Amino acid sequence: MNSALKWKLLAGFLLVFVAGGMTGAFLGAAHTRQLFGRMHEHMLAERMRDRLRNELQLNDEQLAKIGPIIDQAAGRLHEIRRSTTRQVHETLMDAHREIAPMLNAEQRVKLTKLEAHPRHWRWFGHRGPPRLPAESPPPSSP
Repeated sequence: MNSALKWKLLAGFLLVFVAGGMTGAFLGAAHTRQLFGRMHEHMLAERMRDRLRNELQLNDEQLAKIGPIIDQAAGRLHEIRRSTTRQVHETLMDAHREIAPMLNAEQRVKLTKLEAHPRHWRWFGHRGPPRLPAESPPPSSP
C-alpha cells in the first residue's frame, strides 16, 4: 500500500469519525433540550415577540407597544399550563387512590413503583410522589 492511499484512508476514517461525532452532538443537544428545556414564561414571551416581529415585519415602535400585551399573554399561558398540569396530576393521583384498594399487596407495590418512576414525575415537574397507604381496606359493596 503506498503512502498516498494510506493518507486517503486515514482522511476518510477521520471524516466519518467527525461526522458521527457531530451527529451525536446534534441529537444529544436536541434530546437534552427536550428533557430539560422547559419553556419558561420569559422564553415564551421572547419567542412570541420574535415570531410576530418576523412574520408581521414589525418596527421597533410597534414592538414597544405590543410588548406588554405579549408579556401579559405569556404570563396567562404559563399559569394555564401550571393549573392544567396540577389538575392532571390530581386526577391521576385520585384515580390511583381509588384503584389501590382493589389491588392485592403486590400490585399496590407495583403501583407505588410506577408512581415513583422518574419519567412519570419529571412530566409533572415534581421530585417525587406522595405515598399511598401501605394497606388500604377493601372497597365496600352496596
